[in-house]
Amino acid sequence: MAAKDMLEHDAAGAFSSRMAPSQAGRAAENIAYGHESFTKTLDQWIHSSGHRKNLLMQGATRVGVASAKSSKTGRTYWAMVIAGSYEQPRRVYDQARRVAAKEAPKARKQSRAPQTCRLNILGLCL
Repeated sequence: MAAKDMLEHDAAGAFSSRMAPSQAGRAAENIAYGHESFTKTLDQWIHSSGHRKNLLMQGATRVGVASAKSSKTGRTYWAMVIAGSYEQPRRVYDQARRVAAKEAPKARKQSRAPQTCRLNILGLCL
């Protein structure tokens, strides 16, 4: 988008084509331009019903964020891809579940200072 100085989901090719290699069952993309910081961009997405729906996508397990500046206008372009519903082999899933069960008591013992989250995505406090 920054190279073309154009805010468009298909600036680098159709979204579905770009996502196909990931084999995600579900995916969404939020794009924006103008804000220099991720915090301000995220605020914009949080206050937009369509973008917020993407941020809260059920079953999302992966998130990627990128920004780039247009050499023509100096605008900062942002893209966030949210994806999930990946098929995992049962053996890998069972092993991950066992590891998580062993780690859970350790995690509970550690005390953390309370955090104020404006948005919690997959346990990431933003």
